[in-house]
Amino acid sequence: MQLTIIGAGAIGGTIGAHMAWRGHDILLCDTDRDHVEAINRDGLTIEGPVASFTVRVRAVTPDELPGRLERVGIAVKSHHTRQAAELLRSRLAPDGYVVSLQNGLNADALSAVVGEDRVLLGFVNFGADLVAPGRIMQGNIATFRVGEVKPGPVPPRVQELADALPYAEATDNIVGFLWSKEAYGAMLFAGAVSDLPISATLEQREWRPLMLALAREVLAQAPVRCEPFDGFDPSDLDGSLERLAEFNRRSAKSHSGIYRDLMVRHRPTEVEGQLADLQGPLTHHVAEIIRSIERGERTCEVANLVLLSALHRAEEAGRQLQAVARLISAPARARTGPLLGVPVAVKDLFDVQGLPRGNGNPEAMAGPSARSDSALVARLRAQAADVFATTMMLEYAAGATHPEVPETLNPWDGSRTAGGSSGGSASLVAAGVCPAALGTDTGGSVRIPAAYCGVVGFKPSHGLLSQAGVQPLAPTLDDAGIVAQDLATVQLVLGALVQASSATRGRLALAYDTSHFSHPRMEGGVSGQLEMALGRLRSAGVTLVEREAGVLNDLDGLFDPIFLYEAWQVHGLAVEAHPGHFGPETLRLLRSASAVKHEAYLTALDRRARLLTRFSELFSGVDGFLTPAVPFVAPRTTPPVDTAEGEAEAAYTRVVNVAGAPAVTLPCGLSEGLPVSIQVVGDRGADWRLLGAAAELERILGFQGAARLAPVAAAGSVI
Repeated sequence: MQLTIIGAGAIGGTIGAHMAWRGHDILLCDTDRDHVEAINRDGLTIEGPVASFTVRVRAVTPDELPGRLERVGIAVKSHHTRQAAELLRSRLAPDGYVVSLQNGLNADALSAVVGEDRVLLGFVNFGADLVAPGRIMQGNIATFRVGEVKPGPVPPRVQELADALPYAEATDNIVGFLWSKEAYGAMLFAGAVSDLPISATLEQREWRPLMLALAREVLAQAPVRCEPFDGFDPSDLDGSLERLAEFNRRSAKSHSGIYRDLMVRHRPTEVEGQLADLQGPLTHHVAEIIRSIERGERTCEVANLVLLSALHRAEEAGRQLQAVARLISAPARARTGPLLGVPVAVKDLFDVQGLPRGNGNPEAMAGPSARSDSALVARLRAQAADVFATTMMLEYAAGATHPEVPETLNPWDGSRTAGGSSGGSASLVAAGVCPAALGTDTGGSVRIPAAYCGVVGFKPSHGLLSQAGVQPLAPTLDDAGIVAQDLATVQLVLGALVQASSATRGRLALAYDTSHFSHPRMEGGVSGQLEMALGRLRSAGVTLVEREAGVLNDLDGLFDPIFLYEAWQVHGLAVEAHPGHFGPETLRLLRSASAVKHEAYLTALDRRARLLTRFSELFSGVDGFLTPAVPFVAPRTTPPVDTAEGEAEAAYTRVVNVAGAPAVTLPCGLSEGLPVSIQVVGDRGADWRLLGAAAELERILGFQGAARLAPVAAAGSVI
């Protein structure tokens, strides 16, 4: 058979070499002049475990192609298909044909030039790499099929072609093979963003959910029955990963051609030809990360796979929990830093360049994009964190949902709230979507949802974390905070945001006021879990000191005048000019805030300043002060801040904001299957000492992270 192959690289060159070795009349065409010259001078060499031989075969560049061609194989990268097809517009004989030997779905691009009746399709899965001009390494022998674009009996020209091609067989469902390869190819693209071998990305447990989801997303779009090949079986995707891993482990080609394009040859991949036309969020995320690597913004490393996995969990669990405002496929970040490989979500009131500052308000969510990052987002990026999501929240962090914005659900029970106002951040962390998220805390808005969702919530000393580029509510009380899967992650993120300091201490000592554990709204199950937590601390040798804390009640009484007065200063003009912008509960709260007089506000600030000395005395000789976090488990919906239930919800948290002190909430047990948390408060400025004490508490209380992740599947069944 005479066959002209356009694209004499890994696949085209391997096919052409084997056909020439078997006596067929082969003409190779390639744009790489060095490759063409090497073939004409020294022959084309195939090396590797499959075969080792050199064959004499003629090679030309596109401008040297003959004026008439009978049979043509197209083996260029899929994004070069249209250019290759144009070479045939005036050359392909009326009774000739072209066969695509490419990855991707390229029939339409070829048919547009030569006509559908002159297009055949090939499915090629063996692994090969062009290692030098004139030299190709063939890693394995695998499935090779050819067929007509339209399904039906195999015609003579297809059978003749299959008999001439190496390893090939004719099929009546070539499109089914190509769609299966699209699914497998999506997994290869995902794996190529790392530096791991193909087998590792397919078999390692942490990447399996991502790989399976990608394959399912692609297969769901197939218009035909998808065919199995080389261990890939559309009807058994779980088993396919094991078989494909073994298949690739046996191959001499450890990494995909996509990886070689990115990291060895430094040229564009086939992402535009293979993934661009596919529908679905996961293939979109993969394509964006590939493009980012092509632009030199990223390199192939495991951190990209971690990001992709977080995006996958956000698409599945996060959206189901109504916790996601926006996702960012390939966020800008430094190439290296202490947070490399740490995906971080941020509450949707932090400025994120290119995204609206949504504030839990439908108009704001559709508003103009931020021109720059908030200070903390910029710092996260500088430390190599992937800021990949903005999270849903209560409207303007003021303690109520807007009726047009869904409330975030609790991963432990989808019929209950994740809390507010940083509920989206807490829900994503609790669902295992990401290890950490930023929120804001004006009266407990980080710590309360963290407590409801069974994760760690940290509010730092006032002013430790910059509020630049963050929507304010009550600036004297506002603080950015961290929600995380554990204390170690809190410490990692905080240390990347501000300079870490060490705090040495001896035996752990904590103070508490017994009256705090008998709040009128305290649920019996919560009270029982807190008592057991205190018992575990005593048994572990922690010194617990009973200490009267009336100063906390005195400080708590100052919350309302400070909070309401400042909230009106922030939002009053907007309320008066555009009241319809706000949801009814937020509008009611802000209008009530207008009644607080300036004199009352100044009196509260003065009294606060005088009480802070007494507050610091609480920490004499101890590492922190223990209180409950919330007197009840997650309710059905978040109570507005100025209702009786809202005041009870923040009974132990808002006083910490008045004091400007740091505090951590830690999960310590379950009541009726929902998390219960305890709070440990530190003195102003003693953040690192507090975190050290909290880490010891976390170890003793022993609320395991695995328990936090277990309810994700259950949540999906009830939401």
